[in-house]
Amino acid sequence: MTFLSWRSKTKVEPPVFTFLIQAAILVALLMHGLQLHDSVFAAQGFVFGFAQDLSLIAWVGLAFYWFQSWFLPIASLRWMVLFFALLCSALPMLFPGTIISPAAVSDPWFKGHFIVATIAVGLLTLAAMHAILMTVQDRALHRQLAIAPIGRSAHWLEDLPPLMTMESLLFNLLYVGFALLSLTVFSGLLFSQTLFGKPLVFDHKTIFALLSWFLFGSLLIARWSVGLRGRVALRWVLSAYTALLLAYAGSRFVLEVILQRA
Repeated sequence: MTFLSWRSKTKVEPPVFTFLIQAAILVALLMHGLQLHDSVFAAQGFVFGFAQDLSLIAWVGLAFYWFQSWFLPIASLRWMVLFFALLCSALPMLFPGTIISPAAVSDPWFKGHFIVATIAVGLLTLAAMHAILMTVQDRALHRQLAIAPIGRSAHWLEDLPPLMTMESLLFNLLYVGFALLSLTVFSGLLFSQTLFGKPLVFDHKTIFALLSWFLFGSLLIARWSVGLRGRVALRWVLSAYTALLLAYAGSRFVLEVILQRA
């Protein structure tokens, strides 16, 4: 009922405009996806770095947005996701990455792990953007900006679904993202020798990955057991995502840019 009342109050985009936007996003996804695959899984080996990681994360986040936007009221995320994808897609031109492993390209276990990890982080990136949007919406509503007679922010907020609907969408993203993150973390822990050619090492990446997994898991348990919601839940999401970003792109950034090591 809340969702229906929201739909009746907000303006609906013309179908032609929506179709053109979705078609343009799909073309960009296909072109960027092919370029990413060929540059990461190159003939000389597995080429990777923090720029490629962020570009892949942004690509997956945009792909999930494109698919879900056909069925869910998440048009308010469009420009945030597009800006993030555009920014991250340019990074590999500045930071070309390094060859991590010549043998990884032909290893199906490594490829599977890598694909699942990228999808998990990309989906949780979309969830983090959703949480940021909810935080802005919540603060604005508390300051009564949504009912201001003038101002672009007021009109923009009126086009968002109610916070209850936004929260439901957020946790749907988190459930799927956490399941994939769990598969990623534990496949890496159990098959480190097979996947990476070296035994498990509790370095910064492993510690931050486990911390992120623990934070996301605790959030979902708290949601299920005590109905955790609101600002506390949003802060929890953003904290867990920060740890996740430090585990993947952050660790590579420190090695490549700060320490200048491959």
